[in-house]
Order: sequence, then C-alpha cells, then structure tokens
Amino acid sequence: MAGHSKWKNIQRRKNAQDAKRGKMFMKLAKEIYVAAKMGGGDPSTNASLRLVMEKAKAANMPNENIERAIKKATGNQEHANYEEIRYEGYGPGGVAVMVVCLTDNKNRTASNVRVAFSKNGGNLGETGCVSYLFERKGLLVIAREELDIEEDDMLLQAIEAGAEEMETTDDSFEIYTTPEQFEDVKNALAANGFTFVDAQITMIPQTYTKLTGDDLTKMLKLIDMLEDDDDVQEVYHNLDESDME
Repeated sequence: MAGHSKWKNIQRRKNAQDAKRGKMFMKLAKEIYVAAKMGGGDPSTNASLRLVMEKAKAANMPNENIERAIKKATGNQEHANYEEIRYEGYGPGGVAVMVVCLTDNKNRTASNVRVAFSKNGGNLGETGCVSYLFERKGLLVIAREELDIEEDDMLLQAIEAGAEEMETTDDSFEIYTTPEQFEDVKNALAANGFTFVDAQITMIPQTYTKLTGDDLTKMLKLIDMLEDDDDVQEVYHNLDESDME
C-alpha cells in the first residue's frame, strides 16, 4: 500500500460527489434500511447498522433521514426488498473494477452496469475475475492537522490497539485493520481521544494500474457513470490516483 494513499483516492471521489448530496443521502438511506432489516434497528446490537449510521453522520446526513430509514425497515409496512449484487470487470487499460449494488430490480441494475462499462472502454467479467486483486480491510483515518503527536507514537498506539499497519501522508494517518478487529481498534483509539475523518470497511487493491491520456479519461468517466447510478453503493478499483488532484 505504500505510496498509494487509499484515503486520497476515496477523498477525491467524495469531493466529486459533494454536488450530489441528495443522491448520496438516498444511497445511505438504502444501506441503513438493509442493515436494519437484516439485524434489527438497535445500533448497539447491530454492528452493521452502527457502522453505516456513523458513515451517514460523517456525511452530514440529517438524523431524521436516518431514523426514517430505520423505521421503514423495522415497521410492519411492506417496502422494497433490496438485494446486494456484485459485478466485476475491467476498465480501460485493464483496471480492475468491483461494483457493489443494492437493488430491487436485478435486470435494471445489470443493464445499467453493463452499459457503463461498454460505453467507456470496459468489459464486464465473470464473478471472481478481479476480486482476488482486492483485500477487505478496516480503514480508520485521523487528520494530522492540529494533532500534537509524532508518527512513531501514533504508529505505536495504533499497533497497541490491534491495527495491522499505518500509512502516513501530509494530511492524515491511515490505519488499517482486519475487518474483525475494526471495531476494537476504533473504540480503543477513540478512548485515547482520537477522532476520525473516515472509518469504514473497504476493499484495498493489492496492486495498482496507472493510466494516462484517453484511457484515463474513459476510466474516470466509467467511475462517475457507475457512482451516479442509484443502485450502485460502492465502486472499488485499482486505478493509481496517487498523482491526481
């Protein structure tokens, strides 16, 4: 992971999504609904719900939106049944792409994802064709601004909390955990007074692909087209964005 700040890649995509706040809230509400439907509406006993609620609050999603999604999931009314579907394929230049969707209409979602790939120089592949290039990890990001701690001391605290490794950039400490240790590490660091600008379970590429010129333009359009789809929750890829603003 050295030299490839996952947070920088995530943040660049989030900045591009700021103008689409309403769409982002809708996707978060769907994710909250599914988590509450599967594990109940109490975040203290539903780790998945607790995690997505924290993600929603970090995105400044209004509390009433969060509560409404939970009530829909735990009420007696009939609502859409969402199913998680993952698509895998290759973008321009062989960039690996994983698309995670929550949908109530598999045919619509499959068609939209297929069109996004074909319009932008990519190809959908079989299940498993790129997933081996990613590893599921917990990611905790702590901003370095106004934080009076040296890198070595931060690393020591992270390791003592149970983290696997830490990457340091000019702006942040990026702490990686196993999915199983994520909550424990997060709670331990929070108890030590640290706050997080991001905390999530994500998919980390094991290798990266660098693109330039037309291939890069098409790949960015593919990502944007997928992220703009209402059914798409996450787009993971191994495009090297380390030199991009």
